[in-house]
Amino acid sequence: VQLQASGGGLVQAGGSLRLSCAASGCTFSNYVMGWFRQAPGKEREFVAAVTWSGGSTYYADSVKGRFTISRDNAKSTVYLQMNSLKPEDTAVYYCAGGLRRVDEYDYWGQGTQVTVSS
Repeated sequence: VQLQASGGGLVQAGGSLRLSCAASGCTFSNYVMGWFRQAPGKEREFVAAVTWSGGSTYYADSVKGRFTISRDNAKSTVYLQMNSLKPEDTAVYYCAGGLRRVDEYDYWGQGTQVTVSS
């Protein structure tokens, strides 16, 4: 299973970005998909997750109302739409896939840098 994240970049506070994560080498619809992030000097933290068919989504409190996770199983891709970005959202963002639960992941992508300037 390979996960390729893209879409990161530099944006001003209040702006938006959409991250994508394309999966290959797997039956994508079998996987719960999640986004995590890691800021410099901090531990990796959960951002959002979506279940197999997209019927349920979960968010960290810090991003609720600003970020939206979605998936397109026909394209084997999961997205993270990030609006109203804040400098504290600056981090490397990773996508991950799991077979069993939204809190357990088996495969990880390489990460994409998101930098929000004030």
